[in-house]
Amino acid sequence: MQRRPLLQALALSPLASAFATSAQTRQHGRPAAGYGPLRPVADEATGLPLLMLPEGFRYRSFGWAGEALANGGVVPDAADGMGIVKTEGEVFTLVRNHEIFGTGGGFGPAASQYDARCDGGTVTLRYDRAAGKLLEVRGSLSGTLVNCAGGITPWGSWLSCEEIVTPAGHAGQARGKPFRLEKPHGFVFEVPADGASNARALTALGQFKHEAALVDADGTVYLTEDARPAGFYRLLPAKKGDLAAGGRLQMLRARKAPDLRSGLKPGQQFDVDWVDIERPADGVGGNGHNGVLLQGQAQGGSLFTRLEGLDAGRDELFFTSTDGGDAKAGQVWRFIPSQQRLELFLESPGASVFDYPDNLCLHPRSDLIVVCEDSKQPVQRLYGLKRGGGLAGLFELARNNVQLAGGELEKQPGLKGDFRGAEWAGTCFSADGKTLFANVYRPGFTVAITGPFTG
Repeated sequence: MQRRPLLQALALSPLASAFATSAQTRQHGRPAAGYGPLRPVADEATGLPLLMLPEGFRYRSFGWAGEALANGGVVPDAADGMGIVKTEGEVFTLVRNHEIFGTGGGFGPAASQYDARCDGGTVTLRYDRAAGKLLEVRGSLSGTLVNCAGGITPWGSWLSCEEIVTPAGHAGQARGKPFRLEKPHGFVFEVPADGASNARALTALGQFKHEAALVDADGTVYLTEDARPAGFYRLLPAKKGDLAAGGRLQMLRARKAPDLRSGLKPGQQFDVDWVDIERPADGVGGNGHNGVLLQGQAQGGSLFTRLEGLDAGRDELFFTSTDGGDAKAGQVWRFIPSQQRLELFLESPGASVFDYPDNLCLHPRSDLIVVCEDSKQPVQRLYGLKRGGGLAGLFELARNNVQLAGGELEKQPGLKGDFRGAEWAGTCFSADGKTLFANVYRPGFTVAITGPFTG
């Protein structure tokens, strides 16, 4: 994909020197701000230098693809979105998505399989931080497709989102083999902290290329769409805490700004309102996947491009656009619910500075935002971003350093390859802010990173 370096149009802006400094420090392998230079750090579980981190940070990997599930089968790969759904002292229960398009059959209990031919879904992991070990991993939702991101709920569950739209009976070929899907796809499913999902599609949340979900304190569900173009949505629930009861799905409309994909300046703000989606479960539209978007666009709903991660602080929501902006290298948006105001919080001037932001999460006790990279770069980065600093507050928090020659892993001795280009995903902080959980998409595992995040 063609990307421009620093935009010529920014050459005379007040932020130009900050952009140049940021690009220059990255060129020399030093972060522009943050916790200091990165160096290879050995994983405390395998002894391998899987990550590059700043001084004072350590980590432990767990939940690798290929390991046995407690309720039968093996852990899938393509580890994507993830959230903490339960905390019991030092034991954390996390639900992790697996972004798989395949028809090899589901995993986990039969009752948790939506469309039994499909092999996407979630696993639930229980991790003991004090002991530094995984207590259990089990299948908790399957029979779904392309489970990309999602979000936790205030009542202690995970919303797993399908990033694909297909009608019932859809047929085709995958990896040279014919398939036929029994049920429609493109929905959100709820996974409880304990036990398995009932595999019920929450159709009120819409049928579209879902990415992330976030449930506000008042029960409103915000949703991002990973498509070109894309919408930003919310569900006003009929019954707080019961998403199966339905509600009113709406698409954001920025006044006097129907297209938010490019041609904007960081700091620019927009007053917004919302338009109703009359047929939320009718996602099959003009080109096979955008029926919901077309309904909203017809009423003036605003267009973004490839919306991804979503997280909330106090009266503010942050979400990313992977290829938004003039350089098509990414945007970070901020929405303030109490004011119904949208702000372009940050825009990348080029891939060398900030490239293809994906999942993101907010530190619970500081102004740190952690943003995952999912780009064409040969080595994927985990960014730190200080809320008040713009691009001057952007720095590299970690790098993917997974390179396996084969034979290093006891449980998977045959696993080998250079996985440094695999995306980061699933970032989420423990409530005390001491541990950052994150996924390396392939070969597929989770890390618990600890360090001076508030230092």
